[in-house]
Amino acid sequence: MSSAAADTRIEFAGSARPTVGVEWEFALVDAESRDLSNEAVSVIAELGENPRVHKELLRNTVEIVTGICENSGQAMDDLAATLRPVREIVRQRGMELFCAGTHPFAHWSVQKLTDAPRYAELIKRTQWWGRQMLIWGVHVHVGVSSAHKVMPIITSLLHYYPHLLALSASSPYWDGEDTGYASNRSMMFQQLPTAGLPFHFQEWREFEGFVSDQKKTGIIDHMNEIRWDIRPSPHLGTIEVRIFDGVSNIHELSALVALTHCLIVDLDRRFDAGETLPVMPPWHVQENKWRAARYGLDAIVILDADSNERLVTDDLDELLERLAPVAKSLRCSDELARVADIYRTGASYQRQRRVAEEHDGDLRAVVDALVGELVV
Repeated sequence: MSSAAADTRIEFAGSARPTVGVEWEFALVDAESRDLSNEAVSVIAELGENPRVHKELLRNTVEIVTGICENSGQAMDDLAATLRPVREIVRQRGMELFCAGTHPFAHWSVQKLTDAPRYAELIKRTQWWGRQMLIWGVHVHVGVSSAHKVMPIITSLLHYYPHLLALSASSPYWDGEDTGYASNRSMMFQQLPTAGLPFHFQEWREFEGFVSDQKKTGIIDHMNEIRWDIRPSPHLGTIEVRIFDGVSNIHELSALVALTHCLIVDLDRRFDAGETLPVMPPWHVQENKWRAARYGLDAIVILDADSNERLVTDDLDELLERLAPVAKSLRCSDELARVADIYRTGASYQRQRRVAEEHDGDLRAVVDALVGELVV
């Protein structure tokens, strides 16, 4: 192997089992005003060294993460155990934990940045759009055994991008206004360089070449600066799904994690069985993302390369039935079944709008409702 080829190699750690891990971002809101509070540094300092609690770009945000888990239920137990002491400290300081894709009325311009070189560099480069990133999400990691499976799985998983976004959509408001979108967060985040939809690669070497080009041209210094909505995490041996808006409660989160876990494991098993995984044209994937962001659970999504279409909730009914045996093998059948609860009773963006309407447009009531949904 030439030295140039060796320089482009990216080792993928690989996971012996299809494990799952979750990263859950929370905002801090003042208990009285319901506006954002930039007190994450003091909360983390009082909590003490805890590998399950991280700081983020803005000082109004804390991130709770799991260890390596076997399934969605175990991941929820892990998150709940970390959340309890964090919420106790937050409440003692006159705040509450809040999670949605965006805050209904907070102003981006008054938020404070976390003091860290990588965040400073991000803002220096991205300027106004970087400062606009007043958004929260959930990331789900699923273990994959070897690098050669990763890109085919990611590319095929894009078929289900609109399903995952529509179910989690929780950001209809921005700076006090209804945007008309179910997920304004997904539209905002894709404005950052290296963010948005992944490229359609089929081979690991294509990804290696892409990363090499990005580094050579100074677009990135480190691989974690590739901020795709679905990306490889080579050092963890996982595929990381970053599609979701912030999720306000464990019931819905358990469902979304189970669905993600089952989808990736299903594609992994089909690949191992010799199946050529289906690929959606990039222009269909891009349109599906927009439709899900705009219309949420009312989106008519494009299903395949033949341009067939279907209401996303009708397709979810069939998908959940097909994934039931996978869920049974992963011991997350109950959690997967909760996916249907989301679209039968209303996703977060729908609930938020209902609350606002019931309270004559008072968006503080929307924050109240979202805070109240977090039960651990």
